[in-house]
Amino acid sequence: MGGPAVDTSSSGMQDYHKFIDPSKKWYKNSRLVKLNLWIFLLLITSMANGYDGSMMNGLQLLEQWESAFDYPDGSKLGLLGAIQNIGSLGSLPFAPYMCDGLGRKWTIFIGAVIVVGGAVLQAAAQNVEMFIGARFLLGFGLGFCTAGAPMLVSEIAYPTQRAPLSSVYNALWPGGAFVASWITFGTFHIKNSWSWRIPSALQGAPSLLQIFLILLCPESPRWLVSKGRETEALKCLAYYHADGNEQDPLVLFEFEEIKTTLAHEALQKQTGWLQLFRTPGNRRRMRILVAIAFFSQWSGNGLVSYYLNKVFDTIGITDPVEQLLINAFLNMWSLILAVLGGMYCDKFGRRPIFLTSTAGMLIFFTLQTVCSSQYALHGNKAAGHAVVAMIFLYSAAYAIAWSPLITSYTLEILPFNLRAKGFTVFAFSVSASLVFNQYINPLALKAIGWKYYIVYCVWIAFELVFVYFFLIETKNRTLEETSLLFDGVHAVADVSNQAAHAIEHEPSTPNEKHSGSVHEVNVLEKA
Repeated sequence: MGGPAVDTSSSGMQDYHKFIDPSKKWYKNSRLVKLNLWIFLLLITSMANGYDGSMMNGLQLLEQWESAFDYPDGSKLGLLGAIQNIGSLGSLPFAPYMCDGLGRKWTIFIGAVIVVGGAVLQAAAQNVEMFIGARFLLGFGLGFCTAGAPMLVSEIAYPTQRAPLSSVYNALWPGGAFVASWITFGTFHIKNSWSWRIPSALQGAPSLLQIFLILLCPESPRWLVSKGRETEALKCLAYYHADGNEQDPLVLFEFEEIKTTLAHEALQKQTGWLQLFRTPGNRRRMRILVAIAFFSQWSGNGLVSYYLNKVFDTIGITDPVEQLLINAFLNMWSLILAVLGGMYCDKFGRRPIFLTSTAGMLIFFTLQTVCSSQYALHGNKAAGHAVVAMIFLYSAAYAIAWSPLITSYTLEILPFNLRAKGFTVFAFSVSASLVFNQYINPLALKAIGWKYYIVYCVWIAFELVFVYFFLIETKNRTLEETSLLFDGVHAVADVSNQAAHAIEHEPSTPNEKHSGSVHEVNVLEKA
């Protein structure tokens, strides 16, 4: 069982920091700037994903869209909202095999091609069935993109930037929502079907950019080593992390750590779906990642993300322009706070941010429920306006942790050989929870109105208890070192110490005698 406090100090745990000159700034290094530009190309995958929820919010406020699809409501509206995530679920059986077999880049490329095709069909839809089919295709393609992109971010980023950048990945979800909200606001006054066709077509813009550029992006050094392409892996690490110097201590440390870890995982036979549940450490990982996946969507945020107009209707805000403006500013507010939460995750730590966020969500969602009840029961207009304030405060609390950290934290706690499969379970859990939410929320709001909020108040309280007792702190560790938190020093070799020892006592190039992992196996057997 996890506990409220976990000791994060261990000898050798932060050895990589001694190879980094803190006086050197990344923005003065042209190759790190280039690397971060490639990472930005990966980050926009999350924007493409976030675009959808806000676009659907906006389209529901457009008379042209409503009339084109016969004023969808109830289960039909739920299906229109959920179908993209149903499409994502359809891609999950294939995504881990593509990521591990073809590589991260090719998985993203294939997904981007499918997304662009889906966006074209969505914009050209002539009836609701065609629109639903296009949205399924969009979700299917995004499933591949969102499987490969965050893993590649975490595996190519400079060590001191890995956690903030992989956290910013999911933080850009409200970035996509922000763009979509303003696009739908801008097309609101177009008095024909282009008012909804333009936002529908632009959903494919980030993926179109990826189609042209993603294959030029560096591939994961960990994936390259796993395929026996160690020379390419070393060159990639050296080019981006050390100005091309293959003998740089940091590069050699990273390279040895990757090889040692992969050799250990091979010895432990840590492959296959059953391995996700076979050991106590992996069961702890799965308990955490499945929980945070469901919590990220079952915290009342789905009401704001997909059915904000229905929430506004319950408090008397019915003017479409006013609803669109509130939606646009809410997404901008969430984007800023999500990025800040991601950027400071190493400074404050994951547990404190998650705890602060979840406690804030509980407080503000409870107050939102109280204010909504006062409006519904007594027609108190001040209470209706207070609901809007509580939505902004709740969204701020949600954004600082549950927007940026869920993806990066999941990738941190998974070992390489299980990363694709474990992340697929995480993505499946997110999509499944979204499908449930998007289908149930409009029905529940229509049936019982504000009383539905009470369910989320109770659930968020449960989330707070879970986060306190089970989430483990992982800040300032490499991906390889984090394994020790779950598997213990007796179950896993201390790869950081071995890597440091290797670069101090032996040359390390892919062509030398231990390139076939003989050296690593001997060390691990002694350990």
